[in-house]
Amino acid sequence: MKIRRMTIADYEAVYALWLSCKGMGLNDVDDSREGIEKYLNRNPSTCFVAEEAGQIAGVILSGHDGRRGFIHHTAVHPDYRKMGLGKMLVEAALAALKKEGISKVALVVFSHNENGNAFWEKMGFTKRTDLTYRNLALRELVRQDT
Repeated sequence: MKIRRMTIADYEAVYALWLSCKGMGLNDVDDSREGIEKYLNRNPSTCFVAEEAGQIAGVILSGHDGRRGFIHHTAVHPDYRKMGLGKMLVEAALAALKKEGISKVALVVFSHNENGNAFWEKMGFTKRTDLTYRNLALRELVRQDT
């Protein structure tokens, strides 16, 4: 298994992977090819894919605003789970963020995503009970939940 930086050429395979993972919250703007290309251009050294024999088996998007790191859309194909691949992707992203001077990383997981919440807990990410997550859509987004 090879971990490498994600490029926009990986988009179709990555999107198909996201669709294969139950519980992914996708939308038609941020997760479009154009949306992901914008994210990769802004975060060229912190997004990774896991590749096996030319096939994308896992992905992690991570980036930062200069102060805080953020992780989005981490996924491992169901056929490659329980092999340490998710951990390898997270470690690559955290190392890249640390290299860019980031000292704290946040992420959002749907409350009903039991597997995702268990994974992040195992990775050392704690649940914040002192915050309320708030959101404001500046344009209508069409959800494409899996």
